[in-house]
Amino acid sequence: MAMVIRVRFKRASKLYDFDPAGLDLHNGMHVVTETARGVELGECMSGIMEVPDERIAAPLKPIIRIATEQDMLTQKRNEEYEKEAFDIAIERIAEHNLEMKLVDVEYAFDHSKIIFYFTANGRVDFRLLVKNLASIFKTRIELRQIGVRDEAKMLGGIGPCGRPICCRTFLGDFTPVSIKMAKEQNLSLNPTKISGLCDRLMCCLKYEQDQYEATRKRMPRVGREIITPDGVGTINAINVLEETVRVRIAVGDTFELREYPIDDCQKPEQYSAPASEKAAEKNERREKPDKAEKNEKPEKNDKADRGERREKADKPDRAERREKAEKAEKGERREKQDKGDKGDRQERAPKQKRPERPERGEKQSKGEHFEQQGERASKPRNEKRAKQQKPMNPNAAPKSAESRPAAEADALEIVEETGVEDLL
Repeated sequence: MAMVIRVRFKRASKLYDFDPAGLDLHNGMHVVTETARGVELGECMSGIMEVPDERIAAPLKPIIRIATEQDMLTQKRNEEYEKEAFDIAIERIAEHNLEMKLVDVEYAFDHSKIIFYFTANGRVDFRLLVKNLASIFKTRIELRQIGVRDEAKMLGGIGPCGRPICCRTFLGDFTPVSIKMAKEQNLSLNPTKISGLCDRLMCCLKYEQDQYEATRKRMPRVGREIITPDGVGTINAINVLEETVRVRIAVGDTFELREYPIDDCQKPEQYSAPASEKAAEKNERREKPDKAEKNEKPEKNDKADRGERREKADKPDRAERREKAEKAEKGERREKQDKGDKGDRQERAPKQKRPERPERGEKQSKGEHFEQQGERASKPRNEKRAKQQKPMNPNAAPKSAESRPAAEADALEIVEETGVEDLL
């Protein structure tokens, strides 16, 4: 646990924790403290209190002193200087033709620097402007670009509700606001009605959002049926703030719209039947407890029997299909083999029988020799060409001397015996 005191430096700004440093401080006192921006004058927004160590961020900076009358005069003088610096800065911005809007000017408490706050649609090159302002004020110049929500917080104004805007009066930090919040609160989605002075969604939409979410969980949706003290009806509208529902109920031949508190209505799921109806249902269950079970069992058995029958009927069909497929494959194989055998047999046609060779001792007469030559000449040329063009069988072995035609062998023997002179 640590002793701290909370200090605020601007109106409706964030609160910062400081070390009281043994000073007797209370709410509303002005103090001089050391901050990241230098020495500043602030106002105590609480008394000295104990805070857990987990909630303390970074080492606490001590408070220098309680503000004196001289410190308060210095602060007032700085405010007058800020107005003069604001007018000078606007003139210089116009001279440089910069697209920026000056919002506020802040002097440091010890005159160490001047901060100019501005807004712009994009990035602005203000280097020449800084040099010009530094030559006029003879101190350090700092320009900071801020958003439109921060601009509204600095300038202030009157909101659509007729009161000063919240960010100027008490809001320290901005919270994110979405269009979903306006939808859940049944507000008009017209941007002009749900937007603030900064042209952003109003911060007050966040105030009641938690209550709307908690109440909507308890209330049914529009269009659902609900049980009211006057009977069952359909929800026409709901009022989250008053926690009431408007129900459309049939009255005779017409319908009426009536409002009921949500606590007096029930959902159909929560409706409990009268005791007489419950007793009748119990008696029916006791009288026929086994019928439902008996009816369920045969259904299950029938389903199992049907499944088994279908499986048995499918098994022979599958076996027959497999046999047919195997037979078809075997038939195709046999046909291919038969075709191949026929082709080989045609190529391997039986050769003519060779005439027997005469024995070496016997000599062939000249007449026989000339007769053989005449037979050769009488054969048509086409047969010779057919024999020459006959395709060779690659699988056949090379012909040996014994396998030559008989006529060629006889001619060779005749030439050897008779000699060349006899033939001429």
